[in-house]
Amino acid sequence: MIYRYIGKTGLRVSVICLGTMTFGSMTDKKEAFKILDKAYDSGINFFDTAELYPVPPSEKYAGETEKIIGEWLKTKPRESIILASKVAGAASGWFIPPVRYGLTAMDKFHIKTAVEGSLKRLKTDYIDLYQQHWPDTIVPKEVTMEAFDELVKEGKVRYIGTSNDTAYGLTKSNEIAKFKGYARFESIQNNFSILNPRFFDCLEEVCRNENISLLPYSPLAGGILSGKYNQKEVPKPARFLEYLSHPVKRVREHAKKFYNKNTLKATEKFLEIAKKHGIHPVTLAVAYSKQFDFVASTIIGVRNLEQLKPHLDAADITLSREIMKDIVKLQKEIPYPMG
Repeated sequence: MIYRYIGKTGLRVSVICLGTMTFGSMTDKKEAFKILDKAYDSGINFFDTAELYPVPPSEKYAGETEKIIGEWLKTKPRESIILASKVAGAASGWFIPPVRYGLTAMDKFHIKTAVEGSLKRLKTDYIDLYQQHWPDTIVPKEVTMEAFDELVKEGKVRYIGTSNDTAYGLTKSNEIAKFKGYARFESIQNNFSILNPRFFDCLEEVCRNENISLLPYSPLAGGILSGKYNQKEVPKPARFLEYLSHPVKRVREHAKKFYNKNTLKATEKFLEIAKKHGIHPVTLAVAYSKQFDFVASTIIGVRNLEQLKPHLDAADITLSREIMKDIVKLQKEIPYPMG
């Protein structure tokens, strides 16, 4: 396993991070423990969760993922693990989260309430990397950064990061932190894959110049790049087929972003590249997402232990120039298939 540092922190993390958003819904506790143990034994020391997990988010199950991880943490030396979690984003954002009665905001009350809940469920007295799940469009960033800084000073959080953020949001937040002497965002966790290269548009420059690490999530574009959705009969369970009939409109729209004619067309070409170079599609997709110098660790997710191996196989792979040329050609032929 290869290890890299996140931003300017002392967090030395495996280049593969195990995401856990299915634990407690699609993946039961017994299977989750098997996945966690195998990942840990394979050299993964970085695990990512959130107070909202599992997905799709619901009031009934929110927090279940952290409870599972909390039980598993008791079986391992705490200091051998880099643990990341997130406070639910603001209700003014892309959807109203089903926690704290849908009144969430990136203010001191909600940030501190959230971290206390996560620490209790995770059965730990500190979180290594604490992130805002998405930004607030109403509460001033000065308020948000001060609240995060207080958590760092209190020792409840070692470092902070952001997620689903923009170049403006990341830069503005960190300039405030610099001016005020607060802890800054050391990482940004955004969607990034062969099907979604938008990070290159602006955020790549910010991260390189400011030494901020990208923690890409959804390197398989929600499973699309595995090729399962390109089959005549899509094998079940299939998340986006389930989401397309979900009663919540936001969930249905989310599915259409990932599962559409352009993503399927691009995936068909991607599968040809994988076949040409003799690499498992999952391994190729994950290897791509960790290929770049601004990436510290790429976040994978699996429903069962069987799915884990091709993800882990990407840990020691660096893609050749020939493979990268083929991928860039694909991205030019079908630009931004996810919109």
